[in-house]
Amino acid sequence: MDKSKLSVDPVIPNLYRKAREEGISTVFDRYEAQQPQCGFGLTGLCCRHCVQGPCRIDPFGEGPQAGICGATAEVITARNLLRQVTAGAAAHVDHAYDVLEVLEQIAQGTESYSIKDQEKLKQVAFTLGIDTANKTEQEIVEEMCQIIYRDFANSGATPMTYLKANSPRERLETWEKLGVLPRNPDREIREALHQTTMGMDADPVNLILKTIRLGLVDGFAGLKLATDLQDIIFGTPQPVVTEANLGVLKEDYVNIIVHGHVPLLSEKIVEWSRKLEDEAKKAGAKGINLAGICCTGNEVLMRQGIPLATNFLAQELAIITGAVDLMVVDVQCIMPSLAEIAACYHTRLVTTMPIVKIPGAEHVPFTTETADEASQQIVRMAIESYQKRNPAKVYIPREKAKVVAGFSVEAIVKALAKLNPDDPLKPLIDNIVSGNILGVVATVGCNNVKVKHDWFHIELVKELIKNNVLVVTTGCSAHALAKAGLMDPAAAEWAGEGLRAVLTAIGTANDLGGPLPPVLHMGSCVDNSRIGDLVIAVANYLKVSPKDLPIAASAPEYQHEKALSIGTWAVAMGIMTHLGVVPPVVGSPKVTRILTQDAEALIGGKFYVETDPYKAAAGIIEHIKAKRALLNL
Repeated sequence: MDKSKLSVDPVIPNLYRKAREEGISTVFDRYEAQQPQCGFGLTGLCCRHCVQGPCRIDPFGEGPQAGICGATAEVITARNLLRQVTAGAAAHVDHAYDVLEVLEQIAQGTESYSIKDQEKLKQVAFTLGIDTANKTEQEIVEEMCQIIYRDFANSGATPMTYLKANSPRERLETWEKLGVLPRNPDREIREALHQTTMGMDADPVNLILKTIRLGLVDGFAGLKLATDLQDIIFGTPQPVVTEANLGVLKEDYVNIIVHGHVPLLSEKIVEWSRKLEDEAKKAGAKGINLAGICCTGNEVLMRQGIPLATNFLAQELAIITGAVDLMVVDVQCIMPSLAEIAACYHTRLVTTMPIVKIPGAEHVPFTTETADEASQQIVRMAIESYQKRNPAKVYIPREKAKVVAGFSVEAIVKALAKLNPDDPLKPLIDNIVSGNILGVVATVGCNNVKVKHDWFHIELVKELIKNNVLVVTTGCSAHALAKAGLMDPAAAEWAGEGLRAVLTAIGTANDLGGPLPPVLHMGSCVDNSRIGDLVIAVANYLKVSPKDLPIAASAPEYQHEKALSIGTWAVAMGIMTHLGVVPPVVGSPKVTRILTQDAEALIGGKFYVETDPYKAAAGIIEHIKAKRALLNL
């Protein structure tokens, strides 16, 4: 493979060359080995839902036009999409449910975790209609858990309480008219799987409506629920300064990487790494150095200032540095290949969750009851591994970038309050109205090996900020932009004159000695709900629907089913959502038209597909200008 086509991150080609010299296959090699990929699968025209198949539809009209059961291209593509969105929603809902169980255990007296943000607890309780006056923290938590658990136990037709409590009235009315208001999240996931089995729903419109419903399940029983409860338990993020890229690894330190998505594990690893520093020094190291990959990296960055190592597509290359003594993982986005690669070095790969086991990895069971014991054991395993490191195999890149992160909604409002304490949102709104900020775009999602690593994220965002579009970001997109220096306040010089003036004014008012960065890091994938909260706050301030705002979302290099479910939630919120990789639905012109055109009239949002970052930026800016015109801005 041409190394120049791998990534815009300068770290990647050198580590890829090292991997090849050491005879190690990576994700880039495996992608090449898969070429050419199946055209039926790429367009969504392959069905494996029963054992009569697999069936495929000929997109040129010359071969089969229906599967063995009679399913057409429209049915197959819509059914496949619904299954993917359902899987993505299931991942986020399961994540949120794990955190909910820990919140309940805190009320029952567990010593492993505690409430770090009492104000966020009261805020969420108020939203759910809980009277907190004269109630203890334990009583508030118990009542909150009861209300949320009722959503998961709902056997009737009543919509989810958490969704109703956190959604604008106009959106609720739209969703109700369409019949897409979700009930019990688990029931919706179960019903979607039933609905997509052989011999069930054959109406593509009905299947797409169900897809919207599952997007809302993800948005409120997954993203929003997980973020709110994690803030309560671990604290709501505030701005921190740290670094990003594999240059954050340290030669004379025990290097531990946390990888995955749920901070229940990673927060404990951070805690015990600090407590066991002396043991690392006795083993000959200068201390313990932590870094994060994927959304676990974002979580501990936001709350603990832990540096970012890299994002999804380069996770194998972190081990190939030879400097990682232990990588500990929880759930989601973990390549099975990590165990095989770790075996080529001294690196220990540790799995922790019962639903994630990888042959060749070591497994340390992690539960609320064993959180402290398991975390101590894992950190000590890293210290032991450090003593076996082979210096001849170590290559730590020099590249790393300064990062200012931690922009929760609360942190943004706090920063704006320095400009107007009585009406914090007013400075933001005034600058949108004046055009200093043309609009706001959220870049989210993954890396995809079909796209030059990080390239689309970076080029799209550079075009947007140059045109005075404020960018907020989460997930692996946040990693890409951090590594590229776009979260360094110095990057404000790349912004348009109007946006740069706003960033400078806010930074000066907050005594930062310079501007805010032009890209605001808002967290992990579940923290997309923070973006939703900000959108709703601005819409409420202007007394309009979220669908009327000059905003957009973009998943430039998405690859995971979770990204599709998040995108569906964003569209349901009324937000145009750009996809930089062609989704597997284009085999059906009807389904494609519904998602990219008809959906806007139906629900206010739509998908916009464009594989060129410069054309995508132009399309997004055109959309923002059209929304501004409708608001007479």
